[in-house]
Amino acid sequence: MPAYIVARISIADRDTYSDYEAGFMEIFSAHAGKLLSVDEAPTVLEGDWTCTRTILAEFPDKGAALSWYNSEAYQKLMQHRLAASTGEIALLSGLPA
Repeated sequence: MPAYIVARISIADRDTYSDYEAGFMEIFSAHAGKLLSVDEAPTVLEGDWTCTRTILAEFPDKGAALSWYNSEAYQKLMQHRLAASTGEIALLSGLPA
C-alpha cells in the first residue's frame, strides 16, 4: 500500500537550502519516491498555513519511505535543510486498494 510524506517547511536561508535541493532528487528517486506537489502558495481553506513550502511525496510503501529518510545519503544531505529551515514532516499510510 502506498505511503505519503507531507512536509511543511519554513525556509530561512534560500542559498543553503539550494544545496539541499541540488542533491535531493537523486537520493529521492533511488528510493522510488515520486513528488506529487511542491507548492509555495497553496490555497488555504482553513486555519493558518505559515510555512513557505509544502511538499507531498509518494512512496510504494512505508518501508521505501523510511529507507529513503534513514539512508546515509539522505541523512547527510538533510543537514543542509536543517541548517536552512524548520519544518514538520509526517509519514502517512495510504488507503488499501
